[in-house]
Amino acid sequence: MINKNQKIVYIGMSADLVHKGHLNIIKEGRKLGIVIIGLLTDNAIASYKRLPLISFEERKVIVENLKGVSKVIPQNTLDYVPNLKKIKPDYVVHGDDWKEGVQKKTRDKVVEVISKWKGKLIEPAYTKGISSTDLISAVKANGITPGKRLATLRRLILAKPLVRILEAHNGLTGLIVEKTSIMKNGKKYEFDGIWESSLTDSTSKGKPDTELVDFTSRFQSIEEILEVTTKPIIIDGDSGGRIEHFKFRVKTLERLGVSAIIIEDKIGMKRNSLFGTDVSQNQDTIENFCNKIKEGKNAQVTSDFMIIARVESLILGKGMKDALNRSEHYINAGADAIMIHSSKKSTDEIFNFCKYYKKIKNKVPLVVVPSSYPQATEEQLMKQGVNVVIYANHLMRSAYPAMVATAKNILENNSAKEASEKYCMPIKEIITLIQSDS
Repeated sequence: MINKNQKIVYIGMSADLVHKGHLNIIKEGRKLGIVIIGLLTDNAIASYKRLPLISFEERKVIVENLKGVSKVIPQNTLDYVPNLKKIKPDYVVHGDDWKEGVQKKTRDKVVEVISKWKGKLIEPAYTKGISSTDLISAVKANGITPGKRLATLRRLILAKPLVRILEAHNGLTGLIVEKTSIMKNGKKYEFDGIWESSLTDSTSKGKPDTELVDFTSRFQSIEEILEVTTKPIIIDGDSGGRIEHFKFRVKTLERLGVSAIIIEDKIGMKRNSLFGTDVSQNQDTIENFCNKIKEGKNAQVTSDFMIIARVESLILGKGMKDALNRSEHYINAGADAIMIHSSKKSTDEIFNFCKYYKKIKNKVPLVVVPSSYPQATEEQLMKQGVNVVIYANHLMRSAYPAMVATAKNILENNSAKEASEKYCMPIKEIITLIQSDS
């Protein structure tokens, strides 16, 4: 219980990895009064950088047990103002590193709001040589446990308005998904996870996308990606195979640390969905596909693994009513998310489905793959209620033309000089791209 005569000190922090800098700030706060920590939620952190390693609930337990902390409350946004208006602290304590850079606007708002009740901002010197980002990078360089990776996709869906997934088909492309990021308007943008596609896996092996490459070979690709990355992985499970086989596939993927498998409601010899009705494709019965989902869910050991049902009704010309009816049945059977697919170049069909899907009472997260309608922006997809977007084949599709151009250039010039200068990254960058323990 906080005494009314005691001064209140507010400290906002992420505390993904608690280090000396955090302890120094709390120590300074204790000198001034009762310390209340505004702990940034997963949503707040994910709005400007990567999802924290540790969930909010775990971080809260850790911070509550730090010496000098009297109370921990959630800070739901990067903006301190909502919590400050509720608490009206006498002091806000923060390192002096936010006087410049992207956090300066946040600081200015804090100064403005606490001045209304004569509150003071105390800014101890930033603890040099310690960076949470650097510490987390060092931890991730050593890899991640299967359990931690497995749970990340569900956390991302809960924390972010849209989860951004990019295809990878080997260790190198997995590293590209893992490491590629940009800064735009003071915010870091990156991919949240990896899509291991049967199409691009087969193509990288020079084989057709007809399930000719079996899961024994696919597992090798999956493990190559798992070995060099830390982000969650969603597996393209095609039809999932026979029900009695599917449940064992679920167990294997879950044990490896894969976050989800997407299975499509088709039967018979596989044909890529983007062929639509141009080739013969048969849809499974609702009853049989629901049984497959149920068997898969019953085979899980944890509640973190996700089985995502891919509805092919629009692809096969069965119509909107069939797509929505199947979605509801699959959800009732236990599907953790629905993926809706379309081969139309316009967004009209997909957006129309989204409009009706929003009305389903027990709806689960919605996944789309905008391969045939690439003009759809992430802002538009979010507005339509989409939770996960998968860029399903773009690394493979961009690599092939570049490699062909390089091969032709060498033939045309009878040397590698022009190709090396025009198309190739320096060999030193290739060597240093892959981290070595030596």
